Amino acid sequence: MAFSEVRPADIEKKSFEIITEELREMGKTPDPMYEHIIKRCIHTSADFEYADSLYFSHDVERKISDAIRNGAYIVTDTSMAKSGINKKTIEFFGGQVLCFIGDESVAQEARERGLTRSYVSMERASKLDGPVIVAVGNAPTALASICRLHEEGRFDPVAVIGVPVGFVNVVEAKEMLMDTDIPCIVARGRKGGSNIAACIINAIQYKIRREV
Repeated sequence: MAFSEVRPADIEKKSFEIITEELREMGKTPDPMYEHIIKRCIHTSADFEYADSLYFSHDVERKISDAIRNGAYIVTDTSMAKSGINKKTIEFFGGQVLCFIGDESVAQEARERGLTRSYVSMERASKLDGPVIVAVGNAPTALASICRLHEEGRFDPVAVIGVPVGFVNVVEAKEMLMDTDIPCIVARGRKGGSNIAACIINAIQYKIRREV
C-alpha cells in the first residue's frame, strides 16, 4: 500500500470516508440516529467492533443533548477522559467538565470511610446542583457505585456513558448499568476506555454545534 499525501485539514474527512466504505463492505448499516457516535468511536480506536457492541437506551442521545444545552455537568472517572473532552460547546451552554477522582479530599474521605475513591467521587457527583452526565471509561467500580446510589434514591443522572475497559468486573458492571432505568450508552464486552468515553461526549456535542 503506497503512502499518500493528505492535507492535515482533510485527514478526518478522509478517515470517515474510509470508515463509511469499510462498514458498507462489511454489510453493516449503523442506526442513523447513532451513526455519528458509532463512527467516531471507530475513528478514535480503529476498531470496527464498535459497530456491533455499542448499546443505546431509548432516546438517550436526545436526553444528553438536551442536558448539555441546559448547562449540564459532565463528570468523568479519569483525568484522561476529562482532558479528552472538547469543552467549547459544553462551556458555551454554561456547563462544566469535572473529575473528582484525583482530589486529595476524595482520597482521604475514602480511606476514613473504608470506601473506594470511585464511590466517593460518584457520591460527590450526585450532590451537584444541576443535571449530571457521567462518562466512565476506566473504573467498573464507578458504574457499580452509580447503580448503588441510584438504587438508594441518592443519584439520578441524566445519563451514563458506561465504557470501562478491562477484564475484572467490567462486563458485569456494564450489565448492571443496563439493568437499571438510567439512560445509558454502553460498550458491551471488555472494550472501551477513557478515549472512548470522551469521544462519545464529543460526538454528541459536535452534532449540537452543527445545529446551533
